[in-house]
Amino acid sequence: MELVKDVTKYRTEEDKEYLIKRLKIIEGQVRGIMGMITDDRYCSDILNQISAINKSLKSIGNKVLGEYLVTNLNNMISSKEKVDDIISLISRLN
Repeated sequence: MELVKDVTKYRTEEDKEYLIKRLKIIEGQVRGIMGMITDDRYCSDILNQISAINKSLKSIGNKVLGEYLVTNLNNMISSKEKVDDIISLISRLN
């Protein structure tokens, strides 16, 4: 069975708020890095911020991936536990 590529995705308002909130935090962190570069801050400080942003983006990516898997695999896998196991496994691989 071929997975259908979503053109649009329904998300609850709670999910949208969570994702947007996290992205705004990341946006602020990126602006902070630009300021750190302008202020000639130490490389280690800048790299710490970049690391934090990467972790945040991975977290958001895992959430979106989880939504994708639940949406597309629920029809193929009857047990919600199996879907949760797949999501957990993929999250650990990141």
